Amino acid sequence: MFAVLADIHGNAPALQAVLYEIDNRKDIEHIYSLGDMIAIGPDTNAVLELLFSRDDISMITGNHDEAVLAIIKGEPHPLSHPHVKEHHEWIAKGMDKKFISKLDELPRFIRKDMLGHSVYFTHYHVEDKKIDAHISDDPYARIVQPSLENMEKLFGPQDVDLICFGHHHPVHFFKGAHTTYLNPGSLGCAEDSVARYAVVTIEVNEIQVELVEAPYDNTEFLLSYEKLKVPTRNFILKAFHGNQLKRSE
Repeated sequence: MFAVLADIHGNAPALQAVLYEIDNRKDIEHIYSLGDMIAIGPDTNAVLELLFSRDDISMITGNHDEAVLAIIKGEPHPLSHPHVKEHHEWIAKGMDKKFISKLDELPRFIRKDMLGHSVYFTHYHVEDKKIDAHISDDPYARIVQPSLENMEKLFGPQDVDLICFGHHHPVHFFKGAHTTYLNPGSLGCAEDSVARYAVVTIEVNEIQVELVEAPYDNTEFLLSYEKLKVPTRNFILKAFHGNQLKRSE
């Protein structure tokens, strides 16, 4: 049994709530974090400390992680993301240097065989010709709306039983004839005070998926955007957190 986390996006209290639930269950053997651990939210160092301090988590990079790393290393930033460059620069400036090499060593993909089932972990689909492309070349496919038909078209023929991914923040859970597609939804970005993740049970004859929402108090986290003067904070709070503070006024 393993847990799947995606798109933590610099939200430490959301991650803490999920890890607390996972640890209290005592039946989850491993955790997979599917990229975009940082950016959008301001808690870069707290999130990375929580993740890298554990020995039961495997991580892959996402587009935000790679774009921030590109800035730190003096490499090109994606031309398709000019609207987030200032924000990424702010994140890069505040990142503890001890995490740079750790992030840079993470893979883009993980493949595992579990009890005869093949499982593929990725942030989102990447075409074969862009497998090793730099983030400035926009290797990740354009987002498509959640449906089984769209997932099958997006990922194409795959000799795997389960594809776990993130990037698009809504939950995706579709069972095709040969492949199950799972996106647990963004852990750190939601319109309510919940952190989403999934628990997967692999058995010889089936794959079971439990979609979970961990409640947490996100008030101080949302207030921290203004306190820290996070670049593009008004847009972020509206687009990724549903203007929760204004809704509560």
